[in-house]
Amino acid sequence: MSSLASTLKDPSLLVESRPFINGEWPTFASSQAFPVYNPATNTILGSAPECTVDDVNSAISAASEAFPLWRAQSGRQRAKIIRNIAELLVEHKSDIAKIITAENGKAKADAEGEVMFSAGFFEWFAEEAPRLFGDVVPHSQPNSRIQVIKQPVGVCGLITPWNFPLAMAARKVAAALAAGCTVVLKTDGVTPFSGNFLGILAERAGLPKGVLNIVTALDNTPKLGLALCESDVVKKISFTGSTRVGKILMKQSADTLKKLSLELEGNAPFIVFDDADLETAVSSAIIAKFKVTGQTCVCANRIYVQEGIYDQFSKRLIEEVGKFKVGNGTDPTVTHGPMTTSVDKVEEHVKDALKKKATLLLGGQRLPDLGKNFFQPTVLGDVDDTMAVTYEETFGPLAALTKFKTEDEVIARANKSDVGLASYVMTNNLARSYRVQERLEFGMVAINTGIISDWAAPFGGVKHSGMGREGSKYGVDDYMVLKTIVTGSISTVISILKSAKSHHLLSQTSFPQPSYRNKKTKNLTTSDMATEKMKSSPLKPSTPIAVPPGRDRAFTVDR
Repeated sequence: MSSLASTLKDPSLLVESRPFINGEWPTFASSQAFPVYNPATNTILGSAPECTVDDVNSAISAASEAFPLWRAQSGRQRAKIIRNIAELLVEHKSDIAKIITAENGKAKADAEGEVMFSAGFFEWFAEEAPRLFGDVVPHSQPNSRIQVIKQPVGVCGLITPWNFPLAMAARKVAAALAAGCTVVLKTDGVTPFSGNFLGILAERAGLPKGVLNIVTALDNTPKLGLALCESDVVKKISFTGSTRVGKILMKQSADTLKKLSLELEGNAPFIVFDDADLETAVSSAIIAKFKVTGQTCVCANRIYVQEGIYDQFSKRLIEEVGKFKVGNGTDPTVTHGPMTTSVDKVEEHVKDALKKKATLLLGGQRLPDLGKNFFQPTVLGDVDDTMAVTYEETFGPLAALTKFKTEDEVIARANKSDVGLASYVMTNNLARSYRVQERLEFGMVAINTGIISDWAAPFGGVKHSGMGREGSKYGVDDYMVLKTIVTGSISTVISILKSAKSHHLLSQTSFPQPSYRNKKTKNLTTSDMATEKMKSSPLKPSTPIAVPPGRDRAFTVDR
């Protein structure tokens, strides 16, 4: 048993050196595995399987075989199993958070928050599963009808990143399962354990074999991605990661014309207007910039502050960032853990900005006494648009402050980016908030908050930040296809009435009847007149009406 497993209440949640294919955990030789490191201590936690193309093809075959059974389950049947996974995540929150902190490095509170956020996705999509119905659309012809139904797209290849190793898998897997799809999940080689335990929980939740398959790789990652993209069996690819890799996957999927969901890089502007509430702006900036040590795709990368509030904002931001405690995420008093991969890039952005006359307001250095992956939470002032930090995603604990004068100026500067994922606006002017949110070229806009993600909110970007949406009711639609069904020669009520007119069926209808004045009698409705006429009718009670061929011959009239 590894040292990490020995700290868990349920050591079986830590699965080493084995993929999860068709409900089984085949053993891999040590020569076919790669080491998994703790970024805080740089020590080896264990090993994960270096899966091959053959392994991926086995997983695809298992998912394909399981698809007919899983898609045939009712939405409520699928929902029960998906909800079971949510409950198991909550039940094992402490152990799962320990695994995430160990291989990702994030603080204990952040890791536990990720577990609960992930459980929320399974709970949300469990509720969506029974609601995946289509529409009935009026046809241009009176005797025809159009039905639009939703059906699962099929086998899905899901590729997840290391920064939210569980939450990103949960957001994709839960939506796919709710839609009736089967899955091949490729977890990131930096954080493989945080995806593998989903296989354990899926088994315990009652998920049928082959519905969820999990493969891992480090050096073989490009080959596995290519195999998923080129497979005719895989009908959809969902990827979260860099724009560069997203474009590669899109090209590789072209020959098989797959559905694609690509959640790629961001370069989020955080705009603070003079009329903003200062404390709200500062607290929102702390969340948007420094959550998970700045390693999220929706992190505030460029902080634009209007001249009238710049000094106050920068002072308060420095005060709050100065309170952070950096260290090993296993320490419950630590607010920010190590970086996982991009510490060199943060250092390069700081040096570039200072060389171009930015002002260092706080931090700016590595923390070698803690380890090679630690960097001080940093605040730069007097940043301009020539500095790399404004046009490249930093992915680290670096807040870059820059001044602006007018609304038009800041919108133009914010939109001057190839990517468009998230953006943030701080203002107490309602009219301005509406103007700005309409003009910003981003898939998501947060007004007076630093939190942009929610189970119910569609998550995704525009421009080079990708395509498709995750989370929300729109997210599950990305795992479905529409089927149009046109039915003709439908017998309508009007045609039945016409065919039965000679048998006085009119008296049995409940349609509103107009009133007519008869000069020699009282006012009579058409129903009254029909009733009078039927008194002399030869029809007996419950006499079958002679209906045309193809009509419902059980239709009778009682009087």
